[in-house]
Amino acid sequence: MTHAFLSDPWFDAYRQRINADPELGAVGEWFSTTFGVTADDARHVLQVVGGQLVSHRPAPRIDGRAVFGFRAPLATWQKFLSPVPPPLHNDFFAMLMRVPEFVLEGDGLVAMQNARALQRMMNLMREA
Repeated sequence: MTHAFLSDPWFDAYRQRINADPELGAVGEWFSTTFGVTADDARHVLQVVGGQLVSHRPAPRIDGRAVFGFRAPLATWQKFLSPVPPPLHNDFFAMLMRVPEFVLEGDGLVAMQNARALQRMMNLMREA
């Protein structure tokens, strides 16, 4: 069953998938941060501790601070989330370099310092 992107049921499935993923468990030990995901006007802040998704909350709120975030129109996210993404939408690195509407906001250094774990976490979005 698929759920609407960024809905509570989607986040529940995403959290379960991330927290049970052995690859993310192996590469995410030091991945602890808070980052945002924005699709059109919907923004959520995800808190990750040791490669585990511990919470998400809609933002903006006073406690909605994120170190970095990804922002794109919902249509771009839908391409990324599709079972067979079109060219340039198969990986968040490709999107950052070649899809102008997919934007990294905030402290990009923190995102890149955790690139391997973040890449796995982003790819797991397709399975949520």
